[in-house]
Amino acid sequence: MPDMKLFAGNATPELAQRIANRLYTSLGDAAVGRFSDGEVSVQINENVRGGDIFIIQSTCAPTNDNLMELVVMVDALRRASAGRITAVIPYFGYARQDRRVRSARVPITAKVVADFLSSVGVDRVLTVDLHAEQIQGFFDVPVDNVFGSPILLEDMMQIGLENPIVVSPDIGGVVRARAIAKLLNDTDMAIIDKRRPRANVSQVMHIIGDVAGRDCVLVDDMIDTGGTLCKAAEALKERGAKRVFAYATHPIFSGNAVENLRKSVLDQVIVCDTIPLSEEIRSLPNVRTLTLSGMLAEAIRRISNEESISAMFEH
Repeated sequence: MPDMKLFAGNATPELAQRIANRLYTSLGDAAVGRFSDGEVSVQINENVRGGDIFIIQSTCAPTNDNLMELVVMVDALRRASAGRITAVIPYFGYARQDRRVRSARVPITAKVVADFLSSVGVDRVLTVDLHAEQIQGFFDVPVDNVFGSPILLEDMMQIGLENPIVVSPDIGGVVRARAIAKLLNDTDMAIIDKRRPRANVSQVMHIIGDVAGRDCVLVDDMIDTGGTLCKAAEALKERGAKRVFAYATHPIFSGNAVENLRKSVLDQVIVCDTIPLSEEIRSLPNVRTLTLSGMLAEAIRRISNEESISAMFEH
């Protein structure tokens, strides 16, 4: 069996180290930096010939820099005769640009990125909670899309929820919310119907379901500016919700997210470590982080040993 080796770019160094620790190994020796003109510089400083290589790198902000780091690392490893290269992308950037809405003259950038990664020599992709699962079909190589929900669900079970109800922040998240509600002792579910007048601005319209006197658990795949969740929390509290918890896998926290969360009525915001948090976000008392390192380490181990990934999520 080829030697398994882990490498990491500069996007998620802490998560990469946690994964390496879980696998009782160390990160590979690679110098990933910049030339004086800003171009990405990569040098692999150890033998990888024939190795089973995993590159851990979210394509979060700065998205283009992190994507180029990943691509250039793949090329360096491919030219060094790596046996198989798996791109471990905990957060897959550009995933929201996955379609042309009403035939608008816009790119399908998620497909462009998939083609980019395939063409440079990625043999397999491991990612977490793709914004749209059909993005897997954009790739010409196998994609394992694993889920953060077991980690989030474990936390929900431990925080002492009282008479909980799972809430989808929009119509598009109903399938996710229903799955969480079923696993959370088959609890009730509510839906928030909202309209979005322009990008990153949301307006809560009304709530489908009775939330009065209950602990509300908002679930989503990502939090961007936080505007949607903060307004959702306000609407839930106005309708008598006791406490409001927001759970999401990917903490993008762009724009005025810090201010939104600081002013929000959310009791807690719980996210995963697919994207590093800024110091401002870390300082907020109502924000907590859960690690996906154990789950990703197990997925990497299974891929390396040619074992089933789907078996990790069979209940």
